[in-house]
Amino acid sequence: MINLKFDTTHLRGDFFGGLTAGVVALPLALAFGVQSGMGAIAGLYGAIALGMLAAWFGGTATQISGPTGPMTVVSTVVIFTLIEKYGSLEAAMGDIITVFLLAGFMQILLGLFRIGQYIRYIPYPVVSGFMSGIGVIIIAFQVFPFLGHASPKKIPEIFAILPDVLPHINYAAAQLASATILIIYLFPKLTRVVPSPLVALVALTIASTLMELDVAVIGTIPEGLPELKLAAISTVHWFDMSSIIVPAMTLAALGAIDSLLTSIVADNLTRTQHDSNREMIGQGLGNMAASIIGGIPGVGATMRTVVNINSGGKTRLSGVIHSLSLLLVLVGASTYAQLIPLPVLAGILITVGIGIIDYKGIKHVLHVPKTDAVIMLLVLGLTVFVDLLQAVGVGMAMASILFMKKMSDIAEDKSVVGSIDQFASGRGLER
Repeated sequence: MINLKFDTTHLRGDFFGGLTAGVVALPLALAFGVQSGMGAIAGLYGAIALGMLAAWFGGTATQISGPTGPMTVVSTVVIFTLIEKYGSLEAAMGDIITVFLLAGFMQILLGLFRIGQYIRYIPYPVVSGFMSGIGVIIIAFQVFPFLGHASPKKIPEIFAILPDVLPHINYAAAQLASATILIIYLFPKLTRVVPSPLVALVALTIASTLMELDVAVIGTIPEGLPELKLAAISTVHWFDMSSIIVPAMTLAALGAIDSLLTSIVADNLTRTQHDSNREMIGQGLGNMAASIIGGIPGVGATMRTVVNINSGGKTRLSGVIHSLSLLLVLVGASTYAQLIPLPVLAGILITVGIGIIDYKGIKHVLHVPKTDAVIMLLVLGLTVFVDLLQAVGVGMAMASILFMKKMSDIAEDKSVVGSIDQFASGRGLER
């Protein structure tokens, strides 16, 4: 039985923890929404719905959930693929919502069938290569917005077209994006009271507006509460279920891995023990809710969770307050959010991509077993240039084969030793 009552004994800490996490989440939610292709509002909707329900029903008391880099990259691939197949976002919307809805449902099944605790056994080289690949993809997709141009939809196209764009740089956009990155990295040296991405977002939006810089902005954001998008499901192309089920499985698996890794981080900081299966149920409910209001899916977000804990958050109430703070922004400040320059969001996302790359794994690639290094680099390359699902599938298959080979070698060695011992015992010899 899941206890849904809130513990109000830590109300002050939960309030400030959730509020601070909401401040950190705002620029990231807007940026991930833009990157997804569904607009900034989709990121905000996802953060509000997922953050609320995952906190309420999930198994990690202090976890803050919302759109993140890895989930947004997978979602973006799904969205762009379906748009390319059916011609427009409107024509593909039913399939997009269904993919996200089904991914959430699959996460609930992971929890109900108590599979959540086994996610942690995915080999490190696979996770390392995949996460580093995700970081590279995020950075690559922001190169064009950094330069003041709309980004191509596929990684190979970015590298192919980039030489033609370089002579036509929008220097105002490049300066805004560069200033964003500098503020994010340098402002914490002055103070950490205010999150540096928010400082960059607000300061450079004001500067860009006052100076009337010729750069692209977010544009119209719907005001008020979101509407249900269930009617769009009537347009789903049911005859092509492979384009729905396979991406949904990818999102569900990635969401499970990422969320439970963040749960472990929260456990280490709070000296508590999360419930993996309940966390999967909460994440699934949140992602299903996000999908039916037009939001993008997400997971437990490590940085926001750490901010919440360090700011006093101790119970599930902090996650709810985080979502309510974003809801207030949606209702009362959407007019101002429309003025945010896209190069500023590009700068924020570049720092996110830089932070996701597993530098420790890459640094030690020459010092780990060759098989682990090959798997990591192969998964990284496949993630960036081929397909995220194939990358994980190939990595898992290779890791499984190598594990079986290793176990076979160990069994063979023991068998040989046992035969020698038996021979020595029969002859009255000592080894």
